[in-house]
Amino acid sequence: MNRIVYGFMILICFFSCKHGEGEYHGVIEKINAEGKNYQGTSISSEKYLEDLRMIEITEGGHTFLIPERKGDIRSYACTECHSKSLSDMHSEGMQKAHWDMKLVHANENTMNCVTCHNPNNMNELKSLTGKDIDFNNSYQLCSQCHTKQFEDWKGGAHGKRIGGWAPPRAAMTCVNCHNPHKPGFESRWPARFNTVTEEERK
Repeated sequence: MNRIVYGFMILICFFSCKHGEGEYHGVIEKINAEGKNYQGTSISSEKYLEDLRMIEITEGGHTFLIPERKGDIRSYACTECHSKSLSDMHSEGMQKAHWDMKLVHANENTMNCVTCHNPNNMNELKSLTGKDIDFNNSYQLCSQCHTKQFEDWKGGAHGKRIGGWAPPRAAMTCVNCHNPHKPGFESRWPARFNTVTEEERK
């Protein structure tokens, strides 16, 4: 009886471990085996980046390009107007550049302007622990609460790739797609085929 059991176990080990050409125990083994002779690709995303100012970042072992953002603040540095405390700037006679901005981002008891903007240096953002964050790295601010989306973004599963997956790898950041003050997208119904509109276009 014991010989039959031992023989059966040897057969199981033999057939479970032996595999033919092109068969693998798992995905990682397949990737490692079939990727040994990978010579790269001739496809490039450079033509999609020609009109964009890009900077290189490295996050969690991933290195890629993102659009440079501070260059869009062209007219004035933030501190040219934000030279006083916010309470003083709310006084009569002060220029009101963006007092009408509405913050629709989390509960109003949780977030306000100085949750993200540094009241002592408006040329910088600030983390929840008070660390300065450069405007070009605003994604670091978002990552404090949106950790799952941040991990997906670094790996390429969330957000907009520029030029697809072709090298050099480039991606839009959170604020290229989301308004940081109102990040939610409006709900939309799919466009329906409208025969009247089609007739009008002819």
